[in-house]
Amino acid sequence: MSGNSPLQISDWFLASMGTKQFLYYEDRIPRDSAVLIVSNHRSFMDAPLLMKAVERPIRFACHHYMGQVPVMREIVTGQLGCFPLETPQYRQQSFFNQAIELLQRRQAVGVFPEGTKPMVQFSQPYQMQKFQRGFAHLAIRAAAGGEIHKPVKDLAVLPVAIASLEEVNTSAVPLRLLSVFDPSEPLFDRAGWHPLVIYRRVVLLVGHPLWITPQQVRQYQGKQAKAVVSELTERCETEIETLLRQGCY
Repeated sequence: MSGNSPLQISDWFLASMGTKQFLYYEDRIPRDSAVLIVSNHRSFMDAPLLMKAVERPIRFACHHYMGQVPVMREIVTGQLGCFPLETPQYRQQSFFNQAIELLQRRQAVGVFPEGTKPMVQFSQPYQMQKFQRGFAHLAIRAAAGGEIHKPVKDLAVLPVAIASLEEVNTSAVPLRLLSVFDPSEPLFDRAGWHPLVIYRRVVLLVGHPLWITPQQVRQYQGKQAKAVVSELTERCETEIETLLRQGCY
């Protein structure tokens, strides 16, 4: 990583773009604990915006192709400190291992649970895709610990909504070009262009932190595991949907 921190680079980037950012409920942000930040995701600007909002570097899990495309790779991994997901056969375990190690060092880790689709298909600012459950598994596994990792104490999952008030929509690269770098992604195997959403005015609304409890850790086994993971996923998704409606209207 370069001599400039991801937070400094994010501040510089947003200033250079002339983006006006408004932050609500910042008193809900945990300051001294490990935190897993969960957010909706439509733009390449989302990671810098979240870093500026929480005032600390965030290590984001990003799409596999972002670690393969020249120039993008240097910015995303080299400058912002993101860690790209592996190819599908290694993706889950690699994601858990990297993220838990970061949380053990009481760093902030960021996840966009909607997956690739909202980044490669244009959507309205108030729209969200169904959340994938990987982040909930990660949070509870990190708090539980195991043979390899010690338990992460005082771990919070922090939902944050990014609500665009004014934006410019353009195109970046043909989707099929990206299949050269990530042939495993079916969304790249079609005509069309990768959309590029540039925020002019944007609101970030911080939700209530969801602290991982000993009860959730105990329930994370057998048939109960699916229920506790589903509940945490739905709580985050519902909180962000509510905040998004508040910010967009």
